[in-house]
Amino acid sequence: MLPWSTELAGRIEQGVVRSELLRGNPLGDPHERPVYVYLPPGYDDDPGRRYPVVYTIQGYTGHVAMWFNRAPFRRPYPELADELFATTDTPPAIVVYVDAWTAVGGSQFLDSPATGRYHSYLCEEVVPWVDARYRTLPDRDHRAIAGKSSGGYGSMVTPMLRPDVFGALATHAGDALFEVCYQPHFRDIARLLRDEYDGSYAAFLADLRGRVHGTKDSDMDLIEMYGYAAAYSGNEDASVSMPFDDIGAVVPEVWSRWLAWDPVRMAVEPKYAEALRAQRAIWIDAGTRDEYHLDFGAEAFRREVAKAGVPAEKVHFELFNAKHGAIEYRYPLALSWLCHNLT
Repeated sequence: MLPWSTELAGRIEQGVVRSELLRGNPLGDPHERPVYVYLPPGYDDDPGRRYPVVYTIQGYTGHVAMWFNRAPFRRPYPELADELFATTDTPPAIVVYVDAWTAVGGSQFLDSPATGRYHSYLCEEVVPWVDARYRTLPDRDHRAIAGKSSGGYGSMVTPMLRPDVFGALATHAGDALFEVCYQPHFRDIARLLRDEYDGSYAAFLADLRGRVHGTKDSDMDLIEMYGYAAAYSGNEDASVSMPFDDIGAVVPEVWSRWLAWDPVRMAVEPKYAEALRAQRAIWIDAGTRDEYHLDFGAEAFRREVAKAGVPAEKVHFELFNAKHGAIEYRYPLALSWLCHNLT
């Protein structure tokens, strides 16, 4: 297995989406965002052929260039996807790699007054940008979204919010069942804030701005929780409310705002249940040793999908022996399944 890049059977084009929706966002992040578009083998051979599209989104702290990071003895997902189309009977599709990074590490692909309009940017700017430039089948029945972790979260909620845009989804270890995956960490974050920053997130953020991220052991834990809060409980003045107090206890009025964005709870609501029933295909998986217990979130989401009335033949559910990281080998399995269901 080569430790450097390999030649693709298809090709990847790089572009820039100039987003009006992200212009002037509260964090001052760029409104011009890179987008990578994979075109499958044979795309240039038949100028009249159109293709389904799978939008691929990343986990927390992910940005689009990281798709090409190469770990020892492993291949990055764009190469695995290319091999899938080149060597199997998977129907060809365009794969779009979307960037939704923010200065706090991520957006959860939601519209938030504390981060910016990343949900609308995806649905109302990135999708039309791709449809205008490539030979897509430009309708929701031929359009899917897939991701892992926070990207898996975005893949669950985006089709529920916009079933007119996306007609299929794949979530790998997506954030769900918030009282299991998030709430147990509140006490640990409260302790870190107390011991290192007198209980103040403002003090942490001020300290972080003056040095390199990661030079303190607590940096990642603290910024990650703040990033989630910026997405789920950002306020109209761009401030961020935390869902726990100085002793790690839940603040009910803020926690309820988080729970309203939990895919498991969203799926119970009639309008979102209807959106799930409208999906052509739903892939749900997670590792049985996931450190954030997102295997429980996957199971809980699967149960609500079933309760919503989604036929069993439209759903693929699987728990596999793995932790949270290094599960990129799972993505081509879902990609193939989605392509068969979008064609």
